[in-house]
Amino acid sequence: MDRKKEKRKYKEALKKEHRYGTNAEIGWDKLDNTAHLFPVIAGEDMSNVYRIFVSLNENIDRELLQQALDMVLPKFDGFNVRLRQGVFWYYFEENGKPAPMVRVENTYPCRYIAANRNRSYLFRVSCYRNRINLEVFHVLTDGMGGINFLKELTYQYLRLAHPKLGEQIGDHLSVDTSLNREDSFLKNYRKSHTKGYQTQRAYLLKGEKLRTGEFGVIHGIMNVAELKETAHHYGASINEYLVSAYIYSIYTECLHKAEGKEPIRVAVPVNLRPFFHSVTTKNFFVMVSAEFLPVKEDYTFSEVLEIVRESLRSQINKEHLEELFSYNVSNQKNFIARAVPLFLKNIAIRYVYTKSALANTTTVTNIGNISVDQAYEPYVQMFGAFLAMSKGQPLKGTICSYQDKLMFTFSSILADTSVQRGFFRRLAEDGLHVAIESNGVYYE
Repeated sequence: MDRKKEKRKYKEALKKEHRYGTNAEIGWDKLDNTAHLFPVIAGEDMSNVYRIFVSLNENIDRELLQQALDMVLPKFDGFNVRLRQGVFWYYFEENGKPAPMVRVENTYPCRYIAANRNRSYLFRVSCYRNRINLEVFHVLTDGMGGINFLKELTYQYLRLAHPKLGEQIGDHLSVDTSLNREDSFLKNYRKSHTKGYQTQRAYLLKGEKLRTGEFGVIHGIMNVAELKETAHHYGASINEYLVSAYIYSIYTECLHKAEGKEPIRVAVPVNLRPFFHSVTTKNFFVMVSAEFLPVKEDYTFSEVLEIVRESLRSQINKEHLEELFSYNVSNQKNFIARAVPLFLKNIAIRYVYTKSALANTTTVTNIGNISVDQAYEPYVQMFGAFLAMSKGQPLKGTICSYQDKLMFTFSSILADTSVQRGFFRRLAEDGLHVAIESNGVYYE
């Protein structure tokens, strides 16, 4: 089936199911298959928190944003929860406390969200000048679920800030907003015993780190049409082109174009919803790996891109993606594993995670092209996103686009920025115009 038909089926499913949830009153709820990992490995040094933000064409009124959050949160069962620890598994319980406090941002992003703080919620909202920030503990949902919530929060804020807009539209959720809470992993699981994930150690980025608690963010903003034309020149998609440019930068700046014994391997999350016609707001993604092993010296960028492109295309198909998550679900459904107490499961999960985490050099996640309802377009300037650090990965990349602009964001705890510079230099060599912004960490 071609991608246009896939997208049409996805939109039809959304219209049909966007008001459906797994429980009308959540009470309690199970974690999805992927979410079981995050409470086990999360901590101050590895928060598993990601940020999605929206920049408006006006400065944010914090009090109005608090009102908007107070109004929107009760409509989203999936965010109105706290995390509880059972004998065999973690689970969600309805929170019921007032919404977390919206704060003006004055700290570094993607900090750990402790269960006994933040009114027990697993997300936080902050604002800075014209930007609304949503930070989410990955146990709740992936980037698609986060965008789903942030858009409704933004809509509600704009209706409060512009009463005439509210009168025109009405105070209700957008027809494109999903409240579905099914576990799409379980729904689409097929019996599988094939492990598709890499466990062999990859080339790891090392170097002097920023001071404790510091977090470096660099955005590169470019024109989508210009970028698409450049990528098509290489016979690649935008995603393939940008991942290849990142790998090539690591190859040139860290390996200095020499042979390597370990591959540069980039974990690339794939949103499974379009493949399986899902509109769930729980996690529903798997990781594939873009891999490049320099077996000779002095590869050209075109050679690297061809290797990376074939690596990704061989993995991003429905059959292979189904194998990847079905293997994980089969482990969860194993009767013996289900009967093991949680503290023993946690030991096993940490071991497996550590082994697989060191199999990737970095991560690049593509949030995709974000759209908003037409009435809100005049107020919205840009969307962006970035990731917290994880074991063995002190530098990560995130792709996000809105209308005719695309933002590639590096998040890092390394003091050195040579990989980032090499990446943007590579794009400039292809004639792309890139505007660079940062959070100022590297200029202090």
